[in-house]
Amino acid sequence: MIKLNNRDCEWHEGLTVEELLRLKNYTYPRIVVSVNAVIVPEEAYASTVIEDGDKVEAIHLMAGG
Repeated sequence: MIKLNNRDCEWHEGLTVEELLRLKNYTYPRIVVSVNAVIVPEEAYASTVIEDGDKVEAIHLMAGG
């Protein structure tokens, strides 16, 4: 089990940031992801493995005024 945006989320061995975003339908064009308070660069989403118990934050950026 991991925490995704402060909510319990199912986890499996080998889960990557890229796969998690796909499974949760995060399709925003601008998104920032951190794992245990460390920002993950977009180019590392496919290679960054999320471990059991990790805290993940996925925040989409919006323009507005």
